[in-house]
Amino acid sequence: MNIEKLRAYCLNLKGVTEDVKWGNDLCFLIGGKMFCVTSLDGEPSVSFKVADADYDELASSISIIPAPYMARNKWVQVQSWDRLTGEEWESYVKQSYELVKSKLTKKLQKEIDAA
Repeated sequence: MNIEKLRAYCLNLKGVTEDVKWGNDLCFLIGGKMFCVTSLDGEPSVSFKVADADYDELASSISIIPAPYMARNKWVQVQSWDRLTGEEWESYVKQSYELVKSKLTKKLQKEIDAA
């Protein structure tokens, strides 16, 4: 995985928008809520929300840490592109997308699904 592939994958999900926040972080959003954030400069780092059941295992593994400022919401930060396989990247990013989408209003969820 790399930033170009991550961007293409995220933007292929229904209703996703992107925005640059804090000067150098590329954020992917669903319904205005972030589900994936990656640094545009420096060392690779990608943060995303994970299921409660996966959080402890992932957050304590090599090259993955609790995401700064977002750990309380069960976000992790992957600090190396090669830490996960392509399939794992897609699975975790999709899971994050679905977790965040599920917290949106039912009306907004229906609008996204219908688009």
